Amino acid sequence: MTQGERVNQLRSALNLTLERFGERLGVTKTAISYIEKGNRNLTEQMIKSICREFNVNYDWLVYGDGDMFSELPKTILDELCRVYDLDATDRKMVEAYIKMNKQSRQVLKDYIMCIIGEK
Repeated sequence: MTQGERVNQLRSALNLTLERFGERLGVTKTAISYIEKGNRNLTEQMIKSICREFNVNYDWLVYGDGDMFSELPKTILDELCRVYDLDATDRKMVEAYIKMNKQSRQVLKDYIMCIIGEK
C-alpha cells in the first residue's frame, strides 16, 4: 500500500471529507486528492502534520508498519511531556509545581522572575 493509499484509508477511518481533512492540515482538498491518487508525494512536513493532528503512527503512515494510530497519552501531563520532549526530571518539576497551593506557586514564580531579571 502506498503512502497516498494510507492517507485515503486514514481519512476514511476518520470519516472526513477531502475538504475537512485538508482544512485541518492547512491545505486544499485538491492537494489531498493528489496525494491519495499518487500524483503528489507526502513531504516530511505534511507527514508530521498528519501524525500530530490525527494522532497517527509515523511508521504506519510512512512505511505501513504497526497500527494506524499512536497510543493515546494517559494524562494531560503525558501529552505535555511528549509534545515538549520533557525528561523525567522535567516531569517531576511540573508535577511538583501543579501540586503546590496557589500561594506557593506565586512564591516560586516571583523567585524565578527575579532570577531572570523580570522583577
